[in-house]
Amino acid sequence: MDEQWQELKGLSVQVSEVLYVPTLEAPEEKPHPFVYFVDITNDSDEQVTLHGRKWVVREHNGETTVLEGDGIVGQRPVLPPKDRYSYNSYHVLAGSGTACGAFYGVTDSGRRVFVAIPEFGMAVPDWV
Repeated sequence: MDEQWQELKGLSVQVSEVLYVPTLEAPEEKPHPFVYFVDITNDSDEQVTLHGRKWVVREHNGETTVLEGDGIVGQRPVLPPKDRYSYNSYHVLAGSGTACGAFYGVTDSGRRVFVAIPEFGMAVPDWV
């Protein structure tokens, strides 16, 4: 039987802050870096090990980039019940845009689970 990915009730994601940080390194074609701060909270009754992520970044010029990979900022965080994992990272864009996605993991009982990353905006400030 091919087990499907299931949403785990009680596992949630919040993007708490998004900052425009022009001092970060960015390629010439995507000169606008945005730092985002993420909190992943496990209010379920199961321990979860997060194994990967998928981001969908949509720019206002119509370009969509899908980023998938193992780990979360190079780690595979383990979240016991009632625990939280926080980190920050960044995306570089050609202009303003949005991002959303999901984190994927496995419970201690072996269930493959995911949690959605709510969409958030990244707006180039007027002073740029």
